[in-house]
Amino acid sequence: MKTNFMIEKHFSLSTHLLKEALRLNLKLEEFILLIYFEDAIDKSFNVELIHQATNLSESQILNTFNTLMGKKLISLESSKDIEGRRQEKVSLNPFYEKMEEEEMEVLKEETKIDIYASFETEFGRPISSMEYEIIGAWIEKGFKEELILGALKEAVYNGVTSLRYIDKILYEWQKKGYKTLKEVEKGLTRREEVKDSPHLFDYNWLDDNEE
Repeated sequence: MKTNFMIEKHFSLSTHLLKEALRLNLKLEEFILLIYFEDAIDKSFNVELIHQATNLSESQILNTFNTLMGKKLISLESSKDIEGRRQEKVSLNPFYEKMEEEEMEVLKEETKIDIYASFETEFGRPISSMEYEIIGAWIEKGFKEELILGALKEAVYNGVTSLRYIDKILYEWQKKGYKTLKEVEKGLTRREEVKDSPHLFDYNWLDDNEE
């Protein structure tokens, strides 16, 4: 037999929200209030409505709300209703932004691992600590994964397993404003339009001194 609580779900629990709450080491009251505002249609800060929905006491609600504001996990946004009256609504955008930042950091770490593994696969050997640092420096400078891996594949295609060669390729692409491999292909096609256009991997970037 289903209970009223199971039938009348007040909250839609988000796995991501839960993971982020655990990462931030939030207290139970803080987590409950975040869930309330995530699920609430009317996001006004109404102590009585929050009490009815969560069973938190007035002091718990006020203290927890101030704590979340202090941690910059929620904010108050002003707007006007249809009658022109100003009203304030609770926004979880600061909390969502923290979630996105965390996901980007995780993705960044996963990308690094993939890139390092790709280099070891293509080189057929473990990369050295110095090579690891050089690859990491490319990532920190903002080179996209596809460009780094594209430069790696081009170097291997040409029989050169040298980071100096790959660094030269990336430098030339950056100098020419290429941000994707598609832009690299288009650039080579334009400059070789009067000849047979070379394939991306057939181009010798170390001999390219054109400004």
